[in-house]
Amino acid sequence: MDEFERLWKDIGESGVMVLSTCADNRVTSRSMSVIVSDGRFYCQTSTEYLKYRQIKAQPRVALCFGKYSIEGICRDIGEPTELSYFMDSMSKHFPDAVKRWSALPEERVLEITPLLIRSWIYENEIPYTETWDMQKKTYRKERQ
Repeated sequence: MDEFERLWKDIGESGVMVLSTCADNRVTSRSMSVIVSDGRFYCQTSTEYLKYRQIKAQPRVALCFGKYSIEGICRDIGEPTELSYFMDSMSKHFPDAVKRWSALPEERVLEITPLLIRSWIYENEIPYTETWDMQKKTYRKERQ
């Protein structure tokens, strides 16, 4: 198994992740129900929320999940009910979210394409950072 396969296996298919957005010199963060598919992250939100307005103004976002820090580019890809793969995965992992929000007219699916993923690990009590550069398709581990 190569380092990228190990990364995606460890991240898994879904999770509650913290999404951070920024616009107009204001950074905000919130927990989101996120699904993972084909090397991308997906969640849904209302077009009426601050995070949506921030993403429209500045599409660079960050996700934090367990030991992972993920920097990426976010875009609106449509309404949840129009995206069957999204609805199928969300129904499997977050059925309450689907029932509550997916059919609302202002709901949109956000797709986050990761650019850089970092994690901290310890080997023999020595800290290291791991970095996956998704654009260059490179991996490195550095002692801290």
